[in-house]
Amino acid sequence: MPVANDWALRFQGVGNASAVALGSPMATIEQGGAPWLTIDCGAEGLTAYLDHYGEAPRALFVTHVHLDHVAGFERLFVDRYFDPARRGRLPVYVPAPVVPLLHTRVGDYPNVLAEGGANFWDAFQLIPVGDAFWHDGQRLEVFPVRHHWPDTAYGLRLPGSLTFSGDTRPIPEMLARFAAQDELVAHDCGLHGNPSHSGIDDLEREYPRELLARCVLYHYASEADGAALEARGHRIARPGACFALRAPIPAQTHHA
Repeated sequence: MPVANDWALRFQGVGNASAVALGSPMATIEQGGAPWLTIDCGAEGLTAYLDHYGEAPRALFVTHVHLDHVAGFERLFVDRYFDPARRGRLPVYVPAPVVPLLHTRVGDYPNVLAEGGANFWDAFQLIPVGDAFWHDGQRLEVFPVRHHWPDTAYGLRLPGSLTFSGDTRPIPEMLARFAAQDELVAHDCGLHGNPSHSGIDDLEREYPRELLARCVLYHYASEADGAALEARGHRIARPGACFALRAPIPAQTHHA
């Protein structure tokens, strides 16, 4: 399948939770140069998003609720709630097991407005999702990953185009299924692994060369660590980097 230049993945931030200069992990699938679906919404990542696109995200998918991935939600609430034309119109796709965690983390503050009269989710269109969901005519797939605690973190696949791991340890069994159509694989990877994140030794041990050749690595700790990953022959993402994607495989739709 040929590369379609109108689909791309742009990274707003690529660092781990302590790598502030690299930005919080956040990326946007683009179509025709315009934002199509944004993955996560950290504080530094949202700032980079606004600087580049000049507007707030149009649609979001949440991988998990560590604050470097969701700390931008309060700013989004203000942006959306006080514009009646846009209030409640921002789709936020959240894996169903993550919904209560997200609500506890960002939505459950008493009186989101000091004067009352508003609920946090009034500003958004919260859409719990299971194994798959539809966005703008495309079907995307959702799969669990290995991060911190079971059933709390998920990856995303746009079939034939992109597989986004989210924060995870190696997941060869998942990628054998969810990255089997020559997708670009955006993968969590630092120079050194830990119980919640992959290190490059982990990926080189667990993944075949063909898969590693399709990987773009993010969530590393510093520019020096990124350079070290490159020196080992791997592609890394840097803040603002944009990668061409293949066109998604059209989903079959069935009408009653």
